[in-house]
Amino acid sequence: MTDGFFPSTAVSPFIAFVVTFILIRWLTGSTAPRVLDHANDRSLHTGAVRRSGGLGMMLGIAVSWIALPVDLPAAIPLGVALLALVSLADDVSGLPVPIRLLAHGAAAAGFSLLLLETHGWALALLVALAMVWMINLYNFMDGSDGLAGGMALIGFACYGLIAWQAGDAFFAAANFCIAAAAAAFLVFNFHPARIFMGDAGAIPLGFLAGSLGATGWLTAVWPAWLPVLVFSPFIADASVTLAKRCLKGEKFWQAHRAHYYQRLVQSGLGHRNTALFGYALMLGASLSALWALRQDSAVQAGVGALWIILYLGMMLASERRRPGCRTGD
Repeated sequence: MTDGFFPSTAVSPFIAFVVTFILIRWLTGSTAPRVLDHANDRSLHTGAVRRSGGLGMMLGIAVSWIALPVDLPAAIPLGVALLALVSLADDVSGLPVPIRLLAHGAAAAGFSLLLLETHGWALALLVALAMVWMINLYNFMDGSDGLAGGMALIGFACYGLIAWQAGDAFFAAANFCIAAAAAAFLVFNFHPARIFMGDAGAIPLGFLAGSLGATGWLTAVWPAWLPVLVFSPFIADASVTLAKRCLKGEKFWQAHRAHYYQRLVQSGLGHRNTALFGYALMLGASLSALWALRQDSAVQAGVGALWIILYLGMMLASERRRPGCRTGD
């Protein structure tokens, strides 16, 4: 066991799970404010579902981090707080796209400023742009029961396991707290979902995936490619879908049903099986990242190439299938 892992590093994820579970259970009850996601012609659900689960997740993570003496850059909790508050306001009453993007850019810039002195402005700018994309793609991929929550559970658990193996117990626990909060959320979000995470959950989770991934790289816990591989199921789907929509001249920021996971749900696979398929991909990506860490650079490049080929093959197969209209299971 890594030095210093117990007790605070062991208790904090438990706190994250319990606090998140209690809060989300209350948010699904009759006494909680009704922040609803109403179905429209681009939705994969029917009826109105509460979308305040992200608030419970972020509060659960925040409480658990208070008990954890981890030396995270202040830009991370501040960025999460900013994004959660702005996104909650968007969930409740709707905000213009420029205001949302301004908040995304501010959180990303706040983190990327940490790189200016040591890595220069070019890399800092590149990291900021990547962070804004990660923030938005996580939100784009939050559209099917259990999918985004399960990806958070697997992805941040993988971050935590690698950090623990590297001897950074507190950084590991910080990631395990996010995974634990996601697990509590999944109790209520796996199909049929009783609550969605909303932008207040998806937007900060995207920021955390990017900022903690970059932090692990900056502190030499893992190489730069690892966070990309771990979250590659989301990155590949969202990035290719965005590129296709841009090439067609479509407004990529508007809600749509063109993502590959949406096509899977519509094809008859349903929410439950689409989520399980996504979990299998995420587990495969995470396990291959864990294995590749111990290999030389040539093998690591080969692993990345194999995943690119796999994603392209699945996307081509999906393009040949005609989506159906079955979305209820």
